[in-house]
Amino acid sequence: MRQAAPCGIVGRATSWPQACERVRCAILRDDIHTTGLPALCASCEARHRGICGALTAEQLTLLAKASSKRKAEEGSELIGDAENVESYANVLSGVVKLTKMLSDGRQQIVGLQFAPDFVGRPFRTESTLAAEAATDVELCSFPRATVERMMTEQPDLEHRMLEQTLKELDQARDWMVTLGRKTAAEKVASFILMIARNIDPTMKPGQRAVTFDLPLSRAEIADFLGLTIETVSRQFTRLRSEGVIRIEHNRRVILDDIRKLAASAGN
Repeated sequence: MRQAAPCGIVGRATSWPQACERVRCAILRDDIHTTGLPALCASCEARHRGICGALTAEQLTLLAKASSKRKAEEGSELIGDAENVESYANVLSGVVKLTKMLSDGRQQIVGLQFAPDFVGRPFRTESTLAAEAATDVELCSFPRATVERMMTEQPDLEHRMLEQTLKELDQARDWMVTLGRKTAAEKVASFILMIARNIDPTMKPGQRAVTFDLPLSRAEIADFLGLTIETVSRQFTRLRSEGVIRIEHNRRVILDDIRKLAASAGN
């Protein structure tokens, strides 16, 4: 039996599988997207779409030396309100819940973060919000001093950080419209649509079918939207009866066509 030729060896009597394997090996050798990158960053989604996308391979290597990946279980506090900030993080998977504590002890959910969002506020020594793992999450953490030094040395990184800040501002303004002008039905649909569009960082543009687990309970969704739990439950039932969504095990949402949900959200 003829043995497959190793990568890089070209012979005349070459089978189609062998030819394909040589091409694959060549691609792996010459892939400019992974050449020179530390192992921590090579398969990281945040490297492409997050702030790390503005860094060169050399800069990623420097950052990786001070970085660490960690996992946090659902409900774990990542940083408390008014705590000293010693590190920042990229969300690699899962959902992070941002909350604000009022003076009387009440807590308000003010935002959600998904991969590859940046957790933290550069150039602040004290946090203004609390961050909690709404689901099991994986984070890539790095020291605040390292990131802030790199921002002064690398204009592209500072530009990428500004872009993300402006994106968050736009999202906050859109959410103000949702909370201030939309009906209860549109609010619930808008919430589900936000999750559907952001929870999977590998989701392809134009993809219609989406399946995900809700990162918040019905009570938390009601708090986030300024509605009662009963109203939220009724709107979920209505969306399900109209065929916009399907629900399994109370928290798993299945969308066969995300455009139907967008229409229900008034988008």
